[in-house]
Amino acid sequence: MSSRKALVVDRGGAICGVLRALELQDWDFQIVSSLDAARRALSGGSVSVGLVVLDSVSSWLEREIEALISHHDLEWIALLGPGLLHSGTIPAATLRLFHDFHSMPLERERLQFSLGHAYGKVQFCNRDSEPPHVGGRYGMTGASPRMLQLYRQLDKVVGVDAPVLIGGESGSGKELVARAIHQHSVRASGPFIAMNCGAIAPSLIHSELFGYERGAFTGAAQRKVGSIEAASGGVLFLDEIGDLPLDLQASLLRFLQEKVITRVGSTERIKVNVRVIAATHVDLARAVAEGRFRQDLYYRLNVLHLNVPPLRERREDIPLLAEAIFADNQHQKSPQVRGFSSEAVQAMVDHPWPGNVRELMNRVQQAMIMTEHKFIAASDLGLSSSEGNVAAPTLDELRSSVEREVIETSLRKYRNNVSETARQLGISRVTLYRMIDRLKIIL
Repeated sequence: MSSRKALVVDRGGAICGVLRALELQDWDFQIVSSLDAARRALSGGSVSVGLVVLDSVSSWLEREIEALISHHDLEWIALLGPGLLHSGTIPAATLRLFHDFHSMPLERERLQFSLGHAYGKVQFCNRDSEPPHVGGRYGMTGASPRMLQLYRQLDKVVGVDAPVLIGGESGSGKELVARAIHQHSVRASGPFIAMNCGAIAPSLIHSELFGYERGAFTGAAQRKVGSIEAASGGVLFLDEIGDLPLDLQASLLRFLQEKVITRVGSTERIKVNVRVIAATHVDLARAVAEGRFRQDLYYRLNVLHLNVPPLRERREDIPLLAEAIFADNQHQKSPQVRGFSSEAVQAMVDHPWPGNVRELMNRVQQAMIMTEHKFIAASDLGLSSSEGNVAAPTLDELRSSVEREVIETSLRKYRNNVSETARQLGISRVTLYRMIDRLKIIL
């Protein structure tokens, strides 16, 4: 019984007999005549490679075939009818969308090799159905010394119920840390209510925090539960606490001392059980010294202190973060994009990242959508390549470069036939495989 299945999309029905006549070993071809039938076949999950028969010049290729290909993790091969190799937009579209192509009439050995290569590539990419493991804990990515220190601190913080003050630059991930504390604490089943103190008009902050009764002021058409009360049983996250006006600081301090609130327009005292986590990008100790922040509130909030490192202080985490962002946004990338070029990775590591992780996310997501390359380049990320500043290559690097060029040229010449390439180069197949592995050449 055949162990490898290939789906053939042939609207004209002319390929069935040809494939049968070729007697391709270990392949079971499932031939369908429409894209709807192809989608149903692919939903079964047992197909390894897809073939599409193109017998006429049509926008059908780029419209409907692209939609089919982009939603399934297969390698696809185009079978081109006579004359199509040089017709209209077919060549460019074929190179962009397909793993390989074959012009009619089909050659048995070449098609056999192409199918095998495509199958091997699919198996290699899908050896584990789970996403690749990246260093990190608490829903965060990173294995640098600074992040390992943060994880150790979180191990202690999540087990208690005291207030926490999180410091760190804008975009470094302070809210992610706050959510991690909530999700791994005894309050995980309770709500997580986030409020940005710097994003709300000062005149509205009090009512947003404590809520109000109907008719308490003009526009108060109905009762509103404030953020503190809404977080009862869970966590209240006050982001940018340093921007809280001084008069509101006194009200927040009173709540932290008494655990009681009173809605605006009411005299009822409401007991609230909530853990407060605050975050700031400013130096609160300095703000206290300058009279911009209450000292007593600072000490109430700063029972436990965590500091989220900026991205420039954990550069070894940048490739991991970029890959995680890429994986999380697969659904919106350009169809041809496979990952990052080595030049782009180095450019990301070298960049100072003033906007931290938020800036990295923005640049990667934009590049995934806008790039016209298979591998995202530094220019796609809006970063400068550091290639002009690299040191002169060593003798070993030059030797490896020459070896790589010779081997890649020979492999292309002999259509990735390793045995023939090794014979022409005068080395054994084992030696050639070792060199391919050492030089990281992709077959």
